[in-house]
Amino acid sequence: MDNKTIENFIRKQKVAFICSIDEEGFPNVKAMLKPRKMDGLHHFYFSTNTSSMRVKQYRNNSNACIYFYHKGLIKYVGVMLKGKMEVLTDQETKDMIWRKGDTMFYKGGVTDPDYCVLKFTAESGRYYCDLKTERFTIDQ
Repeated sequence: MDNKTIENFIRKQKVAFICSIDEEGFPNVKAMLKPRKMDGLHHFYFSTNTSSMRVKQYRNNSNACIYFYHKGLIKYVGVMLKGKMEVLTDQETKDMIWRKGDTMFYKGGVTDPDYCVLKFTAESGRYYCDLKTERFTIDQ
């Protein structure tokens, strides 16, 4: 499977599952809206609350994965990407992915201190389809 096909698949999904590692070393998974921005398969940007448990976990351990899937009537397709998650609070990055309706979640607007950006940098992945799994690397 080529990276462009995988990227196109991811762009069509409405939900992403992000995984962090807790203080006891266990994985924690959370469903989120799809990434606000993607740079190929290399970088993915999500909005979240600075005060969230997930942000604390990523600041303590940046190891992460994100997962996308589509379940059709017969066919199931899944993509898991492994990499590192950064917590970004700089205004330029916050402005880059801000959307008008975000004030529903961040009352203080784009400068709300409880608004931050999660930037995932993928290193490798696994593609699953038709009972077959394929590992791949991310084109830099």
